[in-house]
Amino acid sequence: QLQASGGGLVQAGDSLRLSCTASGRTFSSYTLGWFRQAPGKEREFVAAISWNGGSTNYADLVKGRFTISRDNAKNTVYLQMNGLKPVDTATYYCAASTQWLRTLRSLYDYWGQGTLVTVSS
Repeated sequence: QLQASGGGLVQAGDSLRLSCTASGRTFSSYTLGWFRQAPGKEREFVAAISWNGGSTNYADLVKGRFTISRDNAKNTVYLQMNGLKPVDTATYYCAASTQWLRTLRSLYDYWGQGTLVTVSS
């Protein structure tokens, strides 16, 4: 129902834009979020955006470098990642929640399959 794409191999300092498109149902009334999971680590919150795009929430580690946005007409959420660092290497997951801008992954009900981002130094 949520399909993430846009990952790849980039160099430190590069930019990448991830997309996540919903199918089978609309998520226009949901908070949409991005999480990431590095090898051997727990899945962590990256960013979230409110149902109308009017409010956002970011993890401190990505604040100022990443931008989340959404297009409800396309049922799609984006994550623009600038100034990528090797520590950003992870599989990135999109998710949908009925709750407002939450950071806890347990509060997200729907998950995409993940897209791998690798940042080389």
